[in-house]
Amino acid sequence: MRYFENFKRTSYAFGDEFEKEGGTQLQLNFVQDLSQYADVVDQVREAVHFYEPYTIIENERPDQVSQKFYNSPIYHWTFFMMNDHLRQQGWPLTHKQLDEVVKRDFPNQYIYTQTDLSSVFLVGDYVFGSVSGAEGRILRRYLDLGLIIVETTDQFVAGEAVNVRSTVPNTATIVINSTGYEYNAPHHYENAAGEYVDVDPTIAVPAIYNEVTNYDRYIRSNDKLKDIKVIKPQNIVEVASAFKRALTS
Repeated sequence: MRYFENFKRTSYAFGDEFEKEGGTQLQLNFVQDLSQYADVVDQVREAVHFYEPYTIIENERPDQVSQKFYNSPIYHWTFFMMNDHLRQQGWPLTHKQLDEVVKRDFPNQYIYTQTDLSSVFLVGDYVFGSVSGAEGRILRRYLDLGLIIVETTDQFVAGEAVNVRSTVPNTATIVINSTGYEYNAPHHYENAAGEYVDVDPTIAVPAIYNEVTNYDRYIRSNDKLKDIKVIKPQNIVEVASAFKRALTS
């Protein structure tokens, strides 16, 4: 990226990619000094007349947004300079990319039950569906939500009883209220104001509360990345030049 070309080079040793002899380092790498930060960045971000809001659309790349605003793709780096959330989390994903990431991060099955799980169905236990024949190993438990996460390639079914073969001399049975892919499991519940609320996992969740799944959270986080500040076209050359001078002076 052209953005990094403006950074001065500094010597740096990666891991054990160097040797020492008598306290003298023999091998160094010369890389861009990414610790540099120019005051011009803060000045531009605080000057409202220098930028305008923009919402990134589906499948739009940084170079395409640069072309749209500045008739050149070379100013794509300014979007990361102007927006902390882009610099920290990266460019928003497309729907397809987001779907792949969510399913990669939540590949297991969830079981929701209103049975008290405080002392049964422990991490490491193996569970078996009485109707589906599905089986798997418990990876995590969320007692405040009545959830267990099961590593399995099978599918449990709602309404069936699930038995456990415990790692201790104990057996237990629960009834599944709902089940499915982990990415569709509830992460938390919110009230009408969007505030987190506690629920009683042993009874049905009140209809006034909204369920927010793991997938919902990823969508929300990705959508927040789409709202950015962009330097106004009439100011881009001035700002880019000032930033480059600040880094190379």
